[in-house]
Amino acid sequence: MELYRQGRPGGMKVEQNRDGGVEYLTFPILSRTGMVRHLFTTRVGGVSRGIYESMNLSYTRGDEKEAVDENFRRIAAVLRCSLDDIVCSDQTHTVNLRIVSREDGGKGIVKPKDYTDIDGLLTDEPGLVLATFYADCVPLYFVDTKRRAAALAHSGWRGTVARMGRCVTEKMRQAYGTDPADIVAAVGPSICQECYEVSGDVADAFAAEFKKKGQADEILKSKGNGKYQLDLWRANEIVLTEAGIPAGQIQITDLCTCHNSRYLFSHRASQGKRGNLGAFLGLLS
Repeated sequence: MELYRQGRPGGMKVEQNRDGGVEYLTFPILSRTGMVRHLFTTRVGGVSRGIYESMNLSYTRGDEKEAVDENFRRIAAVLRCSLDDIVCSDQTHTVNLRIVSREDGGKGIVKPKDYTDIDGLLTDEPGLVLATFYADCVPLYFVDTKRRAAALAHSGWRGTVARMGRCVTEKMRQAYGTDPADIVAAVGPSICQECYEVSGDVADAFAAEFKKKGQADEILKSKGNGKYQLDLWRANEIVLTEAGIPAGQIQITDLCTCHNSRYLFSHRASQGKRGNLGAFLGLLS
């Protein structure tokens, strides 16, 4: 499918891939590390029907469990892992993070989660695959190329204004001794500024947090009548660079979920009638 892309001139493109019937996206900057398996799902290649067509990865939006089970099996096959290797988040728009290990494998798919309110996952265990879920919010991928650690986080507007990217880099520093200068990161497919209208209270929260000269003007455009267009891509880029990750080690998506809603689930485009996409990241054994 031809996609509507919005990348910056000279920027890296998110790559489209196909494995059997499953279509998925990867990020060249992460692939080049040679250290991880990763992907971001599309709507193509699953078995779900109706508003969930077809690669829905949510058990909580009304889809048939058997269909979601099969969808996860297909993604695990692409990743060359088992369902017992995948550990899922429990997202509630917080900046809460959880360090996960082999004993967490399978949680959220074949085992119940024994944790709640977790929007980001971290690990340094090879073979374990982190999973977080989306339908307009921002996926953040992190790979520490020196200490061999990885993190994956969900950052909607609440997570972004609370600087989820900084929270992750600090947690990686505490847990693994990570130097942000050694991190390679990606900001994944999510809603773009053109499509993301927010109210004045949200705009005020961003203006209060992003105080450096010109930052608020970069991420907020007034539409009048108390409405603004919010650039989550640029806001997260600012957060990551201010956390110490070199700009040349960050790939920013060129794909908007709302513009490409036939290919990627979008909460805004579908008015909430949708499934979930998945981000997956794991260190190679």
